[in-house]
Amino acid sequence: MLEKLPKNHDPNLLVGFETSDDAGIYRLTDDLAIITTTDFITPMVNDPYMYGQIAAANALSDVYAMGGRPLTCLNLVAFPTKKLAPEVLHQIVAGALSKITEAGAVLAGGHSIEDDEPKFGLAVTGIVHPQKFWTNRDAKAGDVLVLTKPIGSGVLFNANLKKWVSTSALDECLATLLTLNKTAAETLQGFEVHAATDITGFGLAGHAFEMAAASNMRLEINMDDIPVMREALAMYKKGVTTGMNAPNRKMVAQHLDFKKQLPDWHQEIVYDPQTSGGLLVAVSASSADNVHKALKDVGVNQARIIGKVTERRDSVYLVFR
Repeated sequence: MLEKLPKNHDPNLLVGFETSDDAGIYRLTDDLAIITTTDFITPMVNDPYMYGQIAAANALSDVYAMGGRPLTCLNLVAFPTKKLAPEVLHQIVAGALSKITEAGAVLAGGHSIEDDEPKFGLAVTGIVHPQKFWTNRDAKAGDVLVLTKPIGSGVLFNANLKKWVSTSALDECLATLLTLNKTAAETLQGFEVHAATDITGFGLAGHAFEMAAASNMRLEINMDDIPVMREALAMYKKGVTTGMNAPNRKMVAQHLDFKKQLPDWHQEIVYDPQTSGGLLVAVSASSADNVHKALKDVGVNQARIIGKVTERRDSVYLVFR
């Protein structure tokens, strides 16, 4: 659909929609560019304050994925005023504000509409140096792939509706979603990041494919090295899935090769849609161990080296070994 739209030829638009990047970047001066992005989600938890926190962390993540710093936020609200009390909306916004403040940004306003189902998110503006931003399109052959958070939240939330997930596993999942990518991004800014994205609705496979396609490279990922949330694989084995798994699988089907022999239920984890997921970055092989250690030193304890970037010689952009 986007390919049919007229191309923007403004030279100050440094990142547009051509490579499905996480945000747009527009140069204001030789030393300053703005990052602009938006995201909103439906509730995945009953606690309105926590829902607001997760939605805000999810929206702020796109700025971190571009190597930038968030500055201002606008609330995006769809709310059923005839079904839910005003206090519920107050708690959602209060939760979001707590994460906006933690990010060092400010809440500048927003917009609301009446809707049958609650939806909440943010429009976020950030800043970055116009020569120091990250995109998903510059991964280089020989690079090493680092993922900063585990995957599996999608299936855990659906399984929790059946009361199949333990309290401790769900608490660990929620703690991961509530963690901003701020510390990870600020630490990575001390290294040369060739490409970056955050793992959200398209799952690890979908977002890795976007990076591979934008860079015209192949990403080779080791299944055994992917950090996975506790009990997520067990839920897939029990037959739980999400509404996004099938579309995510279809998105990459013609460009993916599963080298590692795994049961179908195990493969599903790479299609699992994330909310407030981690950063996937491509860094030089010579710096990969230092990157990994630096992340661990600042408390990004679940960061893992999960694969590498290689030359692409056919239609396969993504390999899981």
